Amino acid sequence: MNKILLLGGTGFVGRHVCEKLARLQCRVTVATRRSVNARHLQMLPLVDVIEADIHDSTALAPLLAGHEAVVNLVAILHGNEARFEKAHVQLPLALARACEASGLRRIVHISSLGASPGSASMYQRSKARGEAVLLSTGLDVTVLRPSVIFGAEDKFLNTFARLQQLFPVVPLAAADARLQPVWVEDVAEAIVHCLQDADTAGQIYEVCGPDVYTLRQLVTLAGRYAGVNGGKGRPVVALPAALARLQAGLMELAPGEPLLSRDNLDAMATDNVATGKLPGLQALGIHPAALDAIAPSYLGAQGLRSGLTAKRKTAGRF
Repeated sequence: MNKILLLGGTGFVGRHVCEKLARLQCRVTVATRRSVNARHLQMLPLVDVIEADIHDSTALAPLLAGHEAVVNLVAILHGNEARFEKAHVQLPLALARACEASGLRRIVHISSLGASPGSASMYQRSKARGEAVLLSTGLDVTVLRPSVIFGAEDKFLNTFARLQQLFPVVPLAAADARLQPVWVEDVAEAIVHCLQDADTAGQIYEVCGPDVYTLRQLVTLAGRYAGVNGGKGRPVVALPAALARLQAGLMELAPGEPLLSRDNLDAMATDNVATGKLPGLQALGIHPAALDAIAPSYLGAQGLRSGLTAKRKTAGRF
């Protein structure tokens, strides 16, 4: 398939998908509310940016025209039931109806590892409802369920590294939560593979890296890879459940997107690791990269910048 529409394509994963599709000489359309959000994509060959409100159901059908497939990357991590419902359920429903009306059949939908109607997390419940909406349509739908995604522009390991550059100790909620981080390049490769392989339609894939870590281990590794505290990282102090929930509640009150929400804690109450009951990246011919082979390359650069800044301050250069 050579004409692809990306919803949510201006984000972390979308950038990598656009780059891979462009290298394959695919024509890609990225729909975004504000074209300024896609400046980093506009220089890519064969990538067109269109301003549109994808949550307006009347705007979806015109966007689909002339395309052979659509990739839905839209997701939010924080919010209330209504916000999660809008992004993760109502949009897939509107997309399915628009596809049925236009005759476009191929959808690759990015969900979440741990999506379940019985989850304690609003996020994970809404992700499960979105999957169900699409899979019940009879369209050619592939669902990918990634674990937490890491890479050079991530807001995951980079955030933990920056926090350790600022504070002597890291008080950590859900320290023993287990995750199976996956490299953004592998996620993008999985999406592109599914677009090119019709046999993946009707399948759900668990998209995970090769190794399982606790959140505490990941925070410690982020500090070490960034060269914090002489490469040792900062001490990590696990917070009791009640204190963790209080911390998350206070973070929700701060302006902007919180670093942690109570719903995040609810999601991490269940291990975010592959169940082994569904096919994974290997079934797509992808051998996932290990975190310890990738993360030092970009977190180490962050540590180098931090070290140079400290030296300049010591020398009175600014």
